[in-house]
Amino acid sequence: MTSSSISPVKKWVMRQYWRMQQSQSIISMGLLGSSLTLLLWPYVRWRFSDSCDESLCFSNSVLGIPATYIGLIGIFMTLVLIVLCIGYLYDRVFSLWTAQRSVDFERNPFWTYALSPMFMMNMALTAENLKRNCPDDEEMQKQMDWILNYCKSNADTEMWARTVQHWDKHLDKAPTFWFVDEEIMAKARAQKIEDED
Repeated sequence: MTSSSISPVKKWVMRQYWRMQQSQSIISMGLLGSSLTLLLWPYVRWRFSDSCDESLCFSNSVLGIPATYIGLIGIFMTLVLIVLCIGYLYDRVFSLWTAQRSVDFERNPFWTYALSPMFMMNMALTAENLKRNCPDDEEMQKQMDWILNYCKSNADTEMWARTVQHWDKHLDKAPTFWFVDEEIMAKARAQKIEDED
């Protein structure tokens, strides 16, 4: 997939979505815990008041801390513990994450048909070495030519452009590698990368 086929608006929205995901679990735990704590508090607060005359009542304070705070913290920690127990069951008992990883790999183009630049370089190097070590094996030559052509076709992506521009900036200017041509390298260098806006 070339960069021209990705809408800049879509890419910007997905970048913001990715940023939100990075803190999502911690923020979600805090919001869930505080919301449920405040929803449950009206049902149990009478046990923390002076007018409680049932068998299970709490004093007004514990070690100088008002019992209200202890009750709220207790509810919050109980809810967090429940979520952690569900997470443990998800991980250790049901192992649902293994199916999720399988789907992640199936949906990730860099595990199915697209090549990341570093993996592309490894494939191209391996193919070139096999070509040179098996010059008389016509079938091997055809297969390695196919792999080199596959690497070349994957060099027409934003990922490749990012990598070439990074190499040019932080190392010496990247050479025109044996499996690509000058046109692909020039296109990669000329491509404008919309980065972390």
